[in-house]
Amino acid sequence: MDKTRPPQSDGNRLIRIAVVGTGHLGQHHAKILTKLCRLRQSASDGQARCELVGIADIDERIARNVARECRTKPYFSHTSLLNMVDAVTIAVPTASHFTVARDFMEQGIHTFIEKPITTTVEEADELIRLAREKNLILQVGHIEHFNAAILKLKEIVDHPMFVETHRLGPFTPRVRDVGVVHDLMIHDIEIIMRIVDSPIESFDAVGVSILTDKEDIANVRIRFQNGCTANVTVSRVTPKPMRKIRLFQKDTYISIDYMEQAMEIYRKIPVSHPKPGELPAKIVRESVSLKGRNQLELELGHFLECVEHGRTPEVTGEQARDALAIITQISEQIREKIKTWAPRISS
Repeated sequence: MDKTRPPQSDGNRLIRIAVVGTGHLGQHHAKILTKLCRLRQSASDGQARCELVGIADIDERIARNVARECRTKPYFSHTSLLNMVDAVTIAVPTASHFTVARDFMEQGIHTFIEKPITTTVEEADELIRLAREKNLILQVGHIEHFNAAILKLKEIVDHPMFVETHRLGPFTPRVRDVGVVHDLMIHDIEIIMRIVDSPIESFDAVGVSILTDKEDIANVRIRFQNGCTANVTVSRVTPKPMRKIRLFQKDTYISIDYMEQAMEIYRKIPVSHPKPGELPAKIVRESVSLKGRNQLELELGHFLECVEHGRTPEVTGEQARDALAIITQISEQIREKIKTWAPRISS
């Protein structure tokens, strides 16, 4: 059997893509890629065509059902797809990210991996090395970068002094392989690291295990070398969902609701001739109108664009690796504190 992937024709460019892992999130990958490939099929702007050549899942029933809905072929091992694709999106459990991604990347296949990039920093470094060695696109699924409010925030942020985030919600039984720091906090940590753009000086983290053997509620206070402080709280045992980030910078307070993709800005405006007893400034509120689109559709569309044109993805392997490194340290600090507290609580 021919072990090489069919070459792409310059006159008939085609990106062959597959989805590995069709659980809760992977099913959305498959459905959205089906839509994106259909749109590219009818596009007249010179875009490369796209074909979802298959999906893979070790659960044969799920694989068949998703493949039927997306009008593609089911496979029951990711290795069956290695010689068939130019690109792949990976939405398997975190513990399998490295093995699956490495298999594809060693074959020269552009790879999108859901966050966190891998279980360990060492594994992330190996995937980054492979991407460089083989000149591959390695994109990681930190989806909040495609939130309309975060896209707007990047345009107006300027030397933040304090950042506070809350990412809270009810427990989801399907997420058992990682603690809430890797599951939820990584979203906010990665965003904060990008907008603050300064090395971390120190941090202090606490967390509690409630429903699992890992932390289910956690908080960390981070101090950056440029003087900015961030306070990050996450919970997966809170009945009412909340996804918010608040940012303070000189003369400005910005509040973002991730779920609504909404933003409010409060600015201090000087008052030129204040009356006696009045402050020489006033606070003006601005509600920013944003047109939010499906974030995962934007993210996967961006991946296809990067594959087609060789562009640097919004979230690179290196950036995802840096986020993984700090949340790994945060998790370790929390675990050590839980060990210290446990004897006191039991007594």
